[in-house]
Parts: sequence; structure tokens; C-alpha cells
Amino acid sequence: MIKVGDKLPAFTFLTPTADGGRKEITTDEVFAGKKVILVAVPGAFTPTCSKSHVPGFIQNFDEIRAKGVDTIAVTAVNDAYVLGAWREALGAGDKIVFLADAAAAFAKEVGLALDPSPSMGVRSKRYAAIVEDGVVKDLQVEEKSSETTCSAAPSILEKL
Repeated sequence: MIKVGDKLPAFTFLTPTADGGRKEITTDEVFAGKKVILVAVPGAFTPTCSKSHVPGFIQNFDEIRAKGVDTIAVTAVNDAYVLGAWREALGAGDKIVFLADAAAAFAKEVGLALDPSPSMGVRSKRYAAIVEDGVVKDLQVEEKSSETTCSAAPSILEKL
């Protein structure tokens, strides 16, 4: 599992575009030379992800940015089109960069994949990381994927 002090692996995600399409975006484009909060969720439109986890980062956007964060990025094991619809449903606008990890390849590469049941398939564990210039400075992984405690926006704000 990736840990504090590790550099994120080179990876290419797909991200939804404003016109309903999708485009490639690399870890270098998201993280190089920036302070980023990376939030990972098991899946878009799931109850905890949609009702508390990601909305907390949207609601605290200004305070997070005031602490020197350049970008808030959310990765989920969904395709870019689903993440685009989720961005709209959440009213996230351009506050969050959504990173599609449709096959859970990034989750597996960083050692944070989760296989909750045969009916769901492989997902990402729920976590939040503070990443500076591609290096993990803080990592908060939830014990239970249905809860947001250590990876919630208020907890991450305290660590900034």
C-alpha cells in the first residue's frame, strides 16, 4: 500500500469534460507542482459518497483553498461519463477534478483496492490524501468503506 513519503505512480485517468465528453489526464497534470487533496471513493452515486463524503469537500472548498490547496481531485471506480453525471448531480461545477478509474487499475496500483462482494466487483477503498508535487504527505484510509471519519473534509482541513 502506498504510504506517506511515496510518490504517486504515473497513471492516465479519464476525466469528464464540460461538453459531456471525456479526455485523458495524467497524474503529472493533476499533481506536478501542486498541493492536491486526493479523495477516493468506492463508487459514484453510492449513499455515503454522495450524501457526505464528496459534498463535504464541495461545501468546504473555499476554506480548503485558503489553506493553500490548488486542487481537489476525486477518483472513483466508474467511467468518465458516470463521473460527469455525478459532478452535475452534486453541483460540483469546476470545484473538483473527477478522475475515472473504471477498471480499478489506479486503486490496485496504489494498493488501496477493495473487493466488497462479487456483485460489486473491485472498488477503491475510501481515503483522502494530501499530495504535494506528486508525493503523499498525509494519507487517511477509512476502516469501513461505509463511513467517513478520518477522510472527511473536516478531518483533512485539520491536517492542512
